[in-house]
Amino acid sequence: MDQLLNPSMLVLARDSRELTQSKLAGLMTVRTDGSPPVTQGYVSKAESGAVAVTGERLALFADVLGYPEELLVLPGDVYGFGTACIHHRKRQSLSAPAVRRVHAYLNLARIQMRRLLVSTGVQPANAYFRFPLSAVDTARDAAAEVRRRWGVPDGPVESVVALLEAAGGVVVPRETPSRAWDAVSQWPEGEAPVFLLNAATPTDRQRFTLAHELGHMICHPHPVPEQEQQADEFAAEFLMPASQILDEMSSGLNIEQLGQLKQRWKVSMAALVRRAHDLAVISDWRYRSLNVELSSLGYRTDEPGPLKPEKPGLPSRAFRAWITQQGAGVDDLAARTLLTAAEFHEVFQSAGLEDQLVRDDCHHEGVERD
Repeated sequence: MDQLLNPSMLVLARDSRELTQSKLAGLMTVRTDGSPPVTQGYVSKAESGAVAVTGERLALFADVLGYPEELLVLPGDVYGFGTACIHHRKRQSLSAPAVRRVHAYLNLARIQMRRLLVSTGVQPANAYFRFPLSAVDTARDAAAEVRRRWGVPDGPVESVVALLEAAGGVVVPRETPSRAWDAVSQWPEGEAPVFLLNAATPTDRQRFTLAHELGHMICHPHPVPEQEQQADEFAAEFLMPASQILDEMSSGLNIEQLGQLKQRWKVSMAALVRRAHDLAVISDWRYRSLNVELSSLGYRTDEPGPLKPEKPGLPSRAFRAWITQQGAGVDDLAARTLLTAAEFHEVFQSAGLEDQLVRDDCHHEGVERD
């Protein structure tokens, strides 16, 4: 029986290439020498499930989109904007097509890593939980509860990425030309939480962003109007617990002290200024003057004292385990992640997730066994 295209996967693949239906139809027409032409209406019907796509037409979609047919026929759901299980931290300048592309990257990362993790057994058990907010139970309470349940020691969180992975989450950085988005995350029912992180952003922003996304996962199974503020409150308490950082701040907080606190707590100077104000350590006037000083020094866009990057370990462990268990090569690994070998390197090596074992495999047919 011929394989049948999954309309949801077609939309995902098209969005990931940031193509309109008309543009995709035009590219397909060129590949078939224009006889007969592929129309935008046909692509629309294929994406809605109004026409069944198999055989040569399925192969044409796969060829033009640059994905294996296996991705386009994969069963399952794709989660996009407005669904309860997806959250994102972005700026207003990010266009709607770019948002769809980032969401497509997130869904791809979830699908790709699930295919590897289920078969390799390297992923820790899922320790994520829900903490519904109320007038009594606040986002700060939720952050404290996560630190307690996950056994986070007092003081700064050593590595947010490592903590999320140890609790059973998946963190995947992705290189993109735009800095207008920071991260997107999703926690579909019955699956592991997934965080897609913009690899172009600085470490201090990545840490706060991941804590913000964790706040969404823990506190917001359903969207609420105040969720962004609540997620920021969660992140601030998670990374800078009030009871632990208060003694290190003073009403005379200055730029030099902010630089020292940044290195200790591994958050941005701007986040520290905001935290000091929220905790009533500094006055409204001092808060405004510090922000003006940060801006005049250019620290709003480029803070001094960059922090050491936090790189996920789970994807690399999954790559190693799959290659070793299967006795396969990097081309097979790329196929397992539903990518061509070239795109596998582009997606994972550029983000620093492709470790030496995988790189070496480019030059050898197999992997040496211990």
